[in-house]
Amino acid sequence: MAPRTRRTLAWMSGLWLAAIAGCATVEPWEHGTLAKPVMATEDPPHETAQKLRTYGAKEGGIAATGVGGGGCGCN
Repeated sequence: MAPRTRRTLAWMSGLWLAAIAGCATVEPWEHGTLAKPVMATEDPPHETAQKLRTYGAKEGGIAATGVGGGGCGCN
């Protein structure tokens, strides 16, 4: 086998193994655990709003949302 073919074969095998390693079967009794709020990938809306308010207060403006203005009047 040519070196390039071996490299391609090794790369494809590694990619295939990585793809199947991420597959998992979730049993019915595990659905409740996965549905808990701590398992969420995003913050709840009220926490996001609080973080934006806090960041805006620290920055002296509403820079966290992309709106211009710094609290010093120097837009």
